Amino acid sequence: MRKSSRFLLLTGILIPSIALAHAVVFPKTSTPGAYERYVLRVPNERDVPTVRVELHFPPGLRVVSFGDVPGWKLEVLTDTAQHTTGAIWTGVLPKERFVEFPFVAVNPTDSASLTWPTIQTYQGGEVVSWTSPDTASKTPVSSTLIATTASVPVKVSRTSLYISLAALAFSLIALSVAVRPRGPKV
Repeated sequence: MRKSSRFLLLTGILIPSIALAHAVVFPKTSTPGAYERYVLRVPNERDVPTVRVELHFPPGLRVVSFGDVPGWKLEVLTDTAQHTTGAIWTGVLPKERFVEFPFVAVNPTDSASLTWPTIQTYQGGEVVSWTSPDTASKTPVSSTLIATTASVPVKVSRTSLYISLAALAFSLIALSVAVRPRGPKV
């Protein structure tokens, strides 16, 4: 393989993975009023460990419990009425690794777009705020669409259709070869 081809191949693989690496809350869609298991996924994109992750919960969401994450300490943030408003996890996330912080919450009863402002702190004090409303930003805020299933846009992939059609065509060809008349035996 030529050097220029290898460079293009590596660029094509690495650039999208770098562009997609940011703090994200899953699932990206849910239904109104549902008890949902959410997961904040945070990658470490630096040469030094991530030591602190802070997540602020959207208004209208009622967080009811957190999952344990080995090696990480949880501090729950509350307001004066003792409603959970955020969480801070402290621990050590080495470079080229990611961690997931699970929690369960009750969604708002109406359709909404929830945003999840997240602040990631690295050893040495560097802070990255995943809070930009611009999805093309280097530090976009994660969001979840709360809507009835009828109003959630569905992406339809035709890949399985094409694979099925190719398999059907292959089967028909194999069948025609298997049942075709053969010449007399000599």
